[in-house]
Amino acid sequence: MGHNLELDSLHEAGTVTSAQDTSADEGVARALLSPRFDAMRRAHDASPHVDWPTRKRHLKALQAMLHKYREPFANAIDEDFGGRSVHETDMLELFPSHGNLKHALSHTRRWMRGSRGWANLWLLPARRAVVPQPLGVVGVIVPWNYPLFLAVGPLTDALAAGNRVMIKVSEVTPRFAEVFAAAVAETFAPEWVTVVTGDAQAARAFSTLPFDHLLFTGATSIGHHVMRAASEHLTPVTLELGGKSPAIIGRGARWEHAVERIMLGKLVNAGQTCVAPDYVLVPREKLDAFVATAKQAAARLYPDAVNNSQYTSIVSARHFERLSGLVAEAAAQGATSYELFDTPAQASRRRLPPVVLTGVHDGMRVMREEIFGPLLPVVPYDDLDAAIAYVNERPRPLALYVFDTDNSRIDQVVDSTISGGVTINDTLLHVAEHALPFGGVGASGMGGYHGEAGFRTFSKEKPIFRQARWNGAGLLNPPYGKVFATMIRQLLR
Repeated sequence: MGHNLELDSLHEAGTVTSAQDTSADEGVARALLSPRFDAMRRAHDASPHVDWPTRKRHLKALQAMLHKYREPFANAIDEDFGGRSVHETDMLELFPSHGNLKHALSHTRRWMRGSRGWANLWLLPARRAVVPQPLGVVGVIVPWNYPLFLAVGPLTDALAAGNRVMIKVSEVTPRFAEVFAAAVAETFAPEWVTVVTGDAQAARAFSTLPFDHLLFTGATSIGHHVMRAASEHLTPVTLELGGKSPAIIGRGARWEHAVERIMLGKLVNAGQTCVAPDYVLVPREKLDAFVATAKQAAARLYPDAVNNSQYTSIVSARHFERLSGLVAEAAAQGATSYELFDTPAQASRRRLPPVVLTGVHDGMRVMREEIFGPLLPVVPYDDLDAAIAYVNERPRPLALYVFDTDNSRIDQVVDSTISGGVTINDTLLHVAEHALPFGGVGASGMGGYHGEAGFRTFSKEKPIFRQARWNGAGLLNPPYGKVFATMIRQLLR
């Protein structure tokens, strides 16, 4: 659920003057980070097996940390955004974090058992096993939009798998970074969990460390750089990127419900959510009705958004300007914009009320870039095949939403499209289901985590073959003669 983290904030901070300066700064940052990484690696090498009581203790400690720091975390995030309701932090960050921890505490011991059984018929009486082992030291690069959930989620999965974890928090949310680093330092020994703060050079240096696994959440453009840096050490990566997640309203949808859930998915955190609906496909005859219903839904959810303390501010002046520019450019190129509130935007407070856009086309940046804000383009379609084709002609999205009451049409959309995840007749909620893996595909990412999927991502599933004392393997030894010929005929039948 992240985007545009501090690697991207090179432009935010304006700190880079030349490639030579950047390289030097990264070298200094890496020199500072390497001793911390090396200490964690030595600790892992000295004790690579992590038993269930240790993992349970870590998960319980993280759980207690969330309870203790609930208010400081929410206040820090509110300060960093210049206005984000503690209610949204509770709902969107703390609630799923607690749920994931409870799920891990309930299931990790079973996941640790792996699987055991007899070998296949021709290898009997040998036995086989798959034993999950900790990978070692895991790196997590966290974005600014959900700085708590997108730090604690991967941390939970990595600790459940028995790893040591280094976390790079975003410089775009500096107050949260400070509080979170202090909370982690109080809760965990530094050889188990450590938090790295700092600017874009620190983030770049972090991505070059020889982790046993690296998870990055952020923009697709930055994902290229992270993957390139990780490849230097053949570090496996999980990339949770963004993209343009569509919502398709079918002709059999419950109209009011569909529009309200789409608007909720778009407006929580002011649309600064990587799985927020990025554009909506509606039956052509419903285009005008969508604008009217969206306005009513927005008024119910966030009355007078600009002056509503429960409506989130845009995180920075640069992002506010980018979003305003998307609307202005689209209007200049023929789009019609519908402001859903009468109160105008306030740049000084970075308060941007929601806008619906119609008449959009691929020449507009708003239809090429991930929006990451409260702007919602609406595209009409004539039949469901055309809507599906529209989605499939574009890069594969991180999420897809389909609204309909006809299961055959729902199945048609699900079967005919490829996306990171799907929620049917709602938005966002597949991310909160701990038994479902979360991850992208293609331009929206690779790999996944959450729950058991996260445990598997951060474990080495070690295959073990145990030969029996008395076995028939020697019958296939050279020199090859009649016995071998008879055996191989049987094996190749």
